[in-house]
Amino acid sequence: MTNENTTQQLAPSAFTLTKRDDGIAILSMDVPGETMNTLKVEFGEQVGDMLDQIQSDSAIKGVVVISGKDNSFVAGADISMLAGCKSAEEAEAIGKGGQAVFQRIEDMTVPFVAAIHGPALGGGLELALACHMRVCSDDNKTQLGLPEVQLGLLPGSGGTQRLPRLISVQQAMKMMLTGASVRAKQAQKYGIVDDMVPRSILLEVAIEMAKKPKPNRKPVKLDAMGQFLERTPVGRKLMFKQARKQTEAKTMGNYPSPERIIDCIETGLEKGKAQGFAVEAKHFGHLVMTPESAALRSLFFATTEMKKENGVEGVAPKTLKKIGVLGGGLMGGGIAFVTATKAKLPARIKDIRSDGIAHAMKYSYDILNKKVKRKFMLHSEMQSQLSRLTGSVDYVGFDNTDVVIEAVFEDLALKQNMVADVEEHCSEHTIFASNTSSIPIGQIAAKAKRPENVIGLHYFSPVDKMPLAEVIAHEATSDQTISTTVELAKKQGKTPIVVKDGAGFYVNRILAPYMNESAEILLAGEPIEQIDKALVKFGFPVGPIKLLDEVGIDVGTKIGPILVAEFGERFESAPGFDKLLADDRKGKKNKRGFYNYEGKKPGKEVDESVYDLLGITPNSRLSENTIAERCVLLMLNEAAICLDEGVVRNPRDGDIGAIFGIGFPPFLGGPFRYMDTLGIAHVVERLTHYQQQLGDKFVPAKRLLDMAESKDTFYPK
Repeated sequence: MTNENTTQQLAPSAFTLTKRDDGIAILSMDVPGETMNTLKVEFGEQVGDMLDQIQSDSAIKGVVVISGKDNSFVAGADISMLAGCKSAEEAEAIGKGGQAVFQRIEDMTVPFVAAIHGPALGGGLELALACHMRVCSDDNKTQLGLPEVQLGLLPGSGGTQRLPRLISVQQAMKMMLTGASVRAKQAQKYGIVDDMVPRSILLEVAIEMAKKPKPNRKPVKLDAMGQFLERTPVGRKLMFKQARKQTEAKTMGNYPSPERIIDCIETGLEKGKAQGFAVEAKHFGHLVMTPESAALRSLFFATTEMKKENGVEGVAPKTLKKIGVLGGGLMGGGIAFVTATKAKLPARIKDIRSDGIAHAMKYSYDILNKKVKRKFMLHSEMQSQLSRLTGSVDYVGFDNTDVVIEAVFEDLALKQNMVADVEEHCSEHTIFASNTSSIPIGQIAAKAKRPENVIGLHYFSPVDKMPLAEVIAHEATSDQTISTTVELAKKQGKTPIVVKDGAGFYVNRILAPYMNESAEILLAGEPIEQIDKALVKFGFPVGPIKLLDEVGIDVGTKIGPILVAEFGERFESAPGFDKLLADDRKGKKNKRGFYNYEGKKPGKEVDESVYDLLGITPNSRLSENTIAERCVLLMLNEAAICLDEGVVRNPRDGDIGAIFGIGFPPFLGGPFRYMDTLGIAHVVERLTHYQQQLGDKFVPAKRLLDMAESKDTFYPK
């Protein structure tokens, strides 16, 4: 290999230009003081200086753009800069600035090659797309994507124009509308990168690429249907019409960015790149100023902040080496899966029956095998992950576990027995974490010899998909137990919130009044599909009646009495639902519930026989807005009571818990941010309105009354 001979660097710059004597220059990006590279507005000038040097030096024949970080190419733009924008025009100018820099790279006479290792996301992928060629490492860390839609934005530095010209328009549109990233192998298959190589030779291959002339790219190969949809005027019209229709059905009009993304792509393809860039920048500027994007960006910052926190400030977690799981059912299998695959820790499963252990093992095997079949994972990697799972019908192999997570059914005496068993068979330092969904942890720890080691760790089903975990400390739980349990949840890929002990904890407690009100509305004769449609339109992923079917009607009815016993009549559920259990209706799990699970559309249509069972004649009287408002107001009010009682530590945790735990609409930012948006006085006025109509369950929380009077907000103005 040739020797490096000169290195030029601007002192505060994130960019270094190293010129080699074979005519190839290495343009390296390494943002000082940050773990990952992110693009900032001020980099425009720095990159401009580098491009000036390259342009003025005739000895440079090609350029490799590479990261100076060993864990990322460029993880995206620094979105904190958007908070300072006072107008859509200011935000539009940021987009135009990015477009100009990347267009200048594309217009360079010498070839530019992006050498990608680790995440190339958002602005990072847009930078790579502006280069003439791309090569990526075959490492598991390498992923490419345009996730801006998840922040209520769109790729604003040319991404909506370059990606659809490089690969299939449909694939490009799918990536932008979902925000999903692709791994190295997929990136090569779709044509996003020209080559995929081991990381050890990434730079070497990129240098050789940079010695070749800029490629004259041919359109990506498509099948007959793809050619019709993407390369004929009639087909394109049909494709974009269908994309808009499907997008509207999914977003219910609550998210403005997907529609704008489609508009940018269509404009660029129909009216040319220049027009496409102009529309992209304009739409980007508009979206930055929307309340939806502000809420989604706040969610991003909150989760980023939480990743850096311990359970208890200043208290370090214990080192984790081995985890035990009690119960091989659906929850136990899911917990063992995230422990072995995400946390990469050995998980020892105990069940009273060997087929329970086999069931839990199969849970992991099925998920991983699907990844292998889809070529997202090597078979050897699957075997490596499965090797972390072991099982036993007794406590053999549990003596050295750091945490034992209990995932058996909701029975207080059984859970207390489990505590005693763990204290007898495990180390005196072993933490006992209960996955109870409603029983107070203080009761589970009531007979414990070491109550300081007992804590709640409440997962949501399905465990492999739901991002939240509630960490519930009772009065005697030690600070180190809290910090260690939070650390475990984070390693398992969860976003944990620490909540105070009490019936229902936080998430189920705020969910219960919402569910109860939907039941009241149903028993008053409102059709099931009307109730569910109203709440889906509001922004929940599923309606409350459908949710009861999904969770299990039997599970839902067990939580109610526990909440009533602790908090009184405001948690009383509508009478009549016992008829459902008497009729053996448990929901989706036994294919008997509010919805019909037989026939061509299982779970899509209401089982009309449920109306006769409940003695109801369905008749739609209420508007969708009224249905949604009644259910949601009770959730908001309970969230305020929880904050007042210290059940959640702060509004941020309360918002994260509701969004990640029960699907509260992310574009509204969570219950507390939504109340700030509505205005606390307005929330109190609407609660009072319904209190007069429907009774004292709508009595506004004292905290809300005080805040309305003082014109206060949950978040700083």
